[in-house]
Amino acid sequence: MSCTSPYHRNYHEKLEKHFQLTDEEFEKQFESCKLEPSFFTHEAHIRLAWIHLGKYSEEIAAENICKQILNFDRIHGDGNKFNKGVTEASVKTVSHFKAKSASTTFEGFIKEFPELKTNLKELLHLSK
Repeated sequence: MSCTSPYHRNYHEKLEKHFQLTDEEFEKQFESCKLEPSFFTHEAHIRLAWIHLGKYSEEIAAENICKQILNFDRIHGDGNKFNKGVTEASVKTVSHFKAKSASTTFEGFIKEFPELKTNLKELLHLSK
């Protein structure tokens, strides 16, 4: 399929902005609070967990993400949106699905488990 096909264009138009960045760029920009806030969607939260879980234990990943989200919220938000319990449970849930995944990319992972985008709150019980 050529890159100019309508299907190809429509597919890429549906990708969220954070896909403009490599995993490394996304992680570094988020950690340094240089990521454009509009890039940090619900799906981007899941991607951050996916990236960290590929590098660290679940416990360290959750600790890192909690610190980074809190800092990002203080700089780009009102400092009141961070919820440690929800973040930790979300990391555990992403870890649960990552362990079952055959995907080597986040894009493949989120296609494999789209319910993480639409039903994460309902899935949080899996981490308990």
